[in-house]
Amino acid sequence: MPVLDREEFIEQAYFFHAFRARLADGLPSQEILGRIGEELLSTTRLPLAVGFLHTESKISGMMSPAMARIEHYFTAFQTHVIAQAEADLSRFAMEQALLILEREAEFKAKGPSLAGLFIYQFESLSRNRLGYTKGLAAMARDPFYDEDWRDYILTLQTRLGDVDFADLIFVRSAYFVDERRRLKPDFQPKYPPLFGEKEGKIARANRGRDPLYLFSALQRQLGYPEVPRARRPDELEARVAVLELKIAQLENRIKLAESDSAQDPDINQVLVKPENTAGIPAGWTAKRAEP
Repeated sequence: MPVLDREEFIEQAYFFHAFRARLADGLPSQEILGRIGEELLSTTRLPLAVGFLHTESKISGMMSPAMARIEHYFTAFQTHVIAQAEADLSRFAMEQALLILEREAEFKAKGPSLAGLFIYQFESLSRNRLGYTKGLAAMARDPFYDEDWRDYILTLQTRLGDVDFADLIFVRSAYFVDERRRLKPDFQPKYPPLFGEKEGKIARANRGRDPLYLFSALQRQLGYPEVPRARRPDELEARVAVLELKIAQLENRIKLAESDSAQDPDINQVLVKPENTAGIPAGWTAKRAEP
């Protein structure tokens, strides 16, 4: 799969942004897909891709299966992020997934460094718990990465948890090579360095610490894109939601009580009168006397 043109990433960023904003307004996803294609630049291939998503989503109700079928346009990482948001019982919101992809597309439109793209995608997996096995496999299929980067990303599937993440960056940096050559001038690394000197210094300074501190330092020092964080629930919004639920329950009870009172049966119609139970009923002897 070749790398898309810059115009494609600009339109993708707009698409993910507009999709997220209209979901927040309460519009259904199929309606959004049906209309937003007219707003996209027609000289790009995104309107055709969105039209395909719209058609396929009418059948399955999801976008990720359709994105997987057009992997020549949407990357496997984009498909994985959307699939995690659409998974049953998932706590990963679709708005969060779209915001992640929006910032990734903006970063790619600016001509990203491969180290910055890797850190952004990896932090997205780790911060949102999107799964390392499938997530790293999806990252490795991004056309921006060359063969050395693909091998490194797939190697992480077996090294994470056993080796500190900062060390995994440090040993593949130009700073590590320089440090070794100071002690041994003829040192040759076993694998080509993938990260620069600055990334190596920051990784070494964060060895043994929470990887989130490493991500934050790289963002501050090198301008790497910041992975959006899930919005914390607002206590006031939660209280308002509880009050709305209780009001709705009270309204339902009032309606039920009103319907019961309107259909209240007349008890006099079913009560037995005293005169009907005193003695033998009238006409009963006559009927028994008949031959």
